[in-house]
Amino acid sequence: MEQDEDQSNAHRLSALVNWTRDLFPGRSLLSNDPLAFGGAFRADEFGALSFVTPPNCDQCARPLEVIEPHGSICGACSADPPAFARTRSALIYSDETAKLVLSLKRQGHRSGLSVYGQWMAAAGRDIIAEADALIPVPLHYRRLIVRGFNQAGWLATAVSNVTPIPVWHDGLKRHKSAPSQGRLTPKQRLENVRSAFSVPPKKSIRIKGARVVLVDDVYTTGATLNACAKALVKAGAAHVDTLTLARVAGPKNMLI
Repeated sequence: MEQDEDQSNAHRLSALVNWTRDLFPGRSLLSNDPLAFGGAFRADEFGALSFVTPPNCDQCARPLEVIEPHGSICGACSADPPAFARTRSALIYSDETAKLVLSLKRQGHRSGLSVYGQWMAAAGRDIIAEADALIPVPLHYRRLIVRGFNQAGWLATAVSNVTPIPVWHDGLKRHKSAPSQGRLTPKQRLENVRSAFSVPPKKSIRIKGARVVLVDDVYTTGATLNACAKALVKAGAAHVDTLTLARVAGPKNMLI
């Protein structure tokens, strides 16, 4: 009798959910158009997104036209290896991707986080399987106060929600306030983040010997991620990988 009642309640709940979806449809993350059944994109919008697919550099995720002489490592990484071992990115940074990233980064729109977390978890499944923790790239406290949130922290939490890996939000600290990277050249980006990050002394015990995955929104030149990785390696991290929502495949001075 109780089982029948439970099943009846389950059916009523399912009907209510379906009715609610019809009454309050989802909205496209790109156009904000209403979509049935809680969708996130129209079919044509989803088709316009470019996902990172092989062949690409194992270390920086840059798309490759052919496999390089160094195997899956591009010439740039072979000539000047970054402090992190591997990078995984879900999307190629494009006009469509830029709308998603900037909506999150500049406007604080969180409606797409569950989708982004799933994409990033899928793209980084191999590095996540070996990780002890996810560490978001931190903001300087002044910028955090002004912006009110850290989009890298949101993305790390979204990935953690669909994986068994925890987020160490306080694993890194940015102690050097500097201009936004958005309008800087690659050389300026490198100088902008030089010695900008460190592991707080109270967190160094946890970092020592850990395998961690750095999380950020976009891989542009890799300067910020490399600076963070250097700080983690200096603190004794056993292995550092990186994971981003998007990866710039074209000019390295895109305004993001």
